[in-house]
Amino acid sequence: MIKYSLKALTADELSFKVNPIKATPETKFEIKPFFSRQIRQANENQKIHLVILECKIENKEDSPKPFNLTARFVGVFEVENMKTDEDRRIFAVNATETMFPYLRAAVTNLTADALINPLTLPVVPGSTIFPDDRGANQYTLNFDPKVLN
Repeated sequence: MIKYSLKALTADELSFKVNPIKATPETKFEIKPFFSRQIRQANENQKIHLVILECKIENKEDSPKPFNLTARFVGVFEVENMKTDEDRRIFAVNATETMFPYLRAAVTNLTADALINPLTLPVVPGSTIFPDDRGANQYTLNFDPKVLN
């Protein structure tokens, strides 16, 4: 049976930048965060795994946003008995669930500190954020921008 424990958690990057967009007070922006995750095994110690969890909101010509935001966290996990692909999937889901509340709080705090309406990401199971984590019995999650703000 796989065993893991979080040994360290660090905010690798926290950034917020207002975009100079001309908009009327009635303008509605669709804020869809992009999430990414990388999992790496340390070369010097096979039990140590780094999990990089990131949330980005970026202004694009086809999808304007009033701000750019990046919140990236690095978690250091000690993992034992991870032998199969299913063990790796379980670890990925559980590591995401462990780190997501910190990422969620950082997004809320960054936007609140910028003196705009705080953006609060929904509380979600770790297996719904990334399609690769969803098993046959999992459901998909769509972020509704009306709920986020």
